Formats: sequence, structure tokens, C-alpha cells
Amino acid sequence: MAGALTGLTVISVEQAVAAPMCTARLADAGARVIKVERSEGDFARFYDRTAQGLSSYFVWLNRGKQSIALNLKDAGDMALMHRMLARADVLVQNLAPGALARLGLGTDALTALNPALISCAIAGYGPGPMEKRKAYDLLIQAESGLSSVTGGPESPARVGVSVVDIATGMYAHAAILEALIARGVSGKGRHIEVSMFDAMADWMAVPLLQAEGNGENPPRLGLRHASIAPYGVFTCGDGGQVLLSIQSEREWHAFCAQVMDDADLASDPDYASQPDRVARRDALEARINARFATAPRAEVVGWLEAAGIAYASLNTALDLACHPHLRRADVGTPGGAVALPLPPARHDGAAPTLGDVPDIDEHGAAIRAEFAT
Repeated sequence: MAGALTGLTVISVEQAVAAPMCTARLADAGARVIKVERSEGDFARFYDRTAQGLSSYFVWLNRGKQSIALNLKDAGDMALMHRMLARADVLVQNLAPGALARLGLGTDALTALNPALISCAIAGYGPGPMEKRKAYDLLIQAESGLSSVTGGPESPARVGVSVVDIATGMYAHAAILEALIARGVSGKGRHIEVSMFDAMADWMAVPLLQAEGNGENPPRLGLRHASIAPYGVFTCGDGGQVLLSIQSEREWHAFCAQVMDDADLASDPDYASQPDRVARRDALEARINARFATAPRAEVVGWLEAAGIAYASLNTALDLACHPHLRRADVGTPGGAVALPLPPARHDGAAPTLGDVPDIDEHGAAIRAEFAT
């Protein structure tokens, strides 16, 4: 099945995670993505060597792309870049703020070169007082307040994956798709700016509103939830653990009657509403742990299943590797095949075909010949 973006050409002057995240999704949808790298390659190629001797980050985010090494300060390579952009549909870049403009490819120049071009600039902060400050994933986690609501009571923590970069790349992907739809109506391109800080500020909307409304910062609760109880990990009689979440009054009543074996608990005024349960979280959790301590994990899970309560296992990355619900596909790399998780969207029941991961400048000669004039 042809991808929705088959026939479109994307030029990406990208490195690290955010921009490659965006363009990997475009490539999955069938777009031709030409990745412009320095001669030494995207520095994310060298983050680790855990995926067939290659960087796990690079393999994950650069499947299905073509690679060409260009020196954009070289007149000949810049002329080639102009010819590529004149025939492209989308430009994605996450260079330092103003870097592309200093090379003569600011928004006005891009519009003059190709009025139908959609350009997307990904930055740390975007226009504003901190525009020129360097930004990396952890720095934005801290600057946006995300770290203040992540971790346990004793200290803030970094989210264990590059959540800022991933979110920013997905926002850029969505904005580009919107611009492609708009171009189908108007025939005109669009210049898009997406910042890492704005992405996380949007994700922080609920803690922000709660802090302003309550006059104090939300607490760090580990695997608990600031607005919901019971919510978190509980230990069973055999030492096994289960994570559960009660999000509605219907679930609360079922949990009390069928899991706690105490239907009267549901009408106890101390626990009658979600705010009441949150206010008395410690006492409530003590009652649940006492109940769960009477049975092994398998039996507790049986109670939860019978009552229709949402629950989960507290898995590790190695647990995920053998999870029965994990969907994967092999992609070719210069070091051999690597099994990647499939993208979550299925179109008419089918998953996209993931392309190979390129070596540095693997397609350089062919691209130079194609865009020679």
C-alpha cells in the first residue's frame, strides 16, 4: 500500500532527535526524505553502539531516509542545496537559530526560491528573550517545570526517554501535515516554527493551571497521581506488584465490593469523592496494601479482572522486549537488521513498511547526479 506522502520530497538539515523524529514519520508515510549531514555525520550516529554496533537513537529515527554529506559553506554544495530546495515540498531544519538565514536561506529567500515550499524550523526556545540559548532535552525538562513534577518526594527527576525531543518532533510533524493540506487548497507554502520549550509548556498545562489555582506547586508523587486515588503500585502477598488506577465512581464502587471485599467502603464519607480519597491517600493505600497482602499477585489480578479495574505490570525495558503485545519490524542498517517497534497508527489494518537506515553520504553520488542541473 502506497504511503499517503508518496511522491513528496523532504529535505532535512537535521541532527540529534527532534527533527529526525519528525522526518522519520514523514518517511514512514512514503515521503522521500533526503537527510543533509556534515561530512562527519549527524552526531546522534555516535551516541551509543547498542543496535548492531550503531547508535540506537540513530537507527530508530533515520530509517527510510537517504543521506548526502554537504558543506553548506561551500559554494558548490550550496548551489546543489538550492537546486534540491527548488524541487522539494518540505524543508525541516534544527540548526542553531538564524544559522540557515546566515547561509542565505532565510524565509524570504526560501519563498523566492520555491513559493510552494513548506519550511519548518525546530528550535530550543523560538523567538523571544531566550531565543539564542542552547537547549537540550534535559535542559528543557528542567526549564519548563517538567522535572519539578517528575520523580519522588525526595528529588526531581528526568523523564527516562527524550520526551521533549519526541514531543517537539511530533508537533512539527503535525504542523507540516496541516501545511500540506493548506497548500493543497492555496498552492502556497508556509514557514513553521516549533520550539522545544513551547512543546513542553503545552504538556505542562495541567500542572500549570493547578499551581496557579491552588497557589502552590503540585507535589512530586512518583507513580502516584496528583488528582486521582487510588493510583499507583501496590504489593501483593508473594511480593509481586501491581499498578492500578481508579478513575470513576463506578470503578470505585466495583473496586470496593469485588476487590476490597468491603462494599461499605464505597460510601464511607472519608472516601466518598476523588478529592476525599486524594486527601486521605496514605490511609487508603494502607488499607489496600493490607488487603493485597492476603493473596499472591495472580489472585489479586484475578480480582481486578473480574471487577473491570484498570491495572498494569511494572515492567522493565527487557520485559517490553518479550511483551506479547509489542509489534516490531526489522529494518536494514549498515551493521545488520534491527527490530524496531512499529509506529502506533494502522491504516486499514496495515502498518507502514520501515525503510533502511543510511550510512553517511550513502546516496550522495546519486543525489548529486540527479540534481546536477
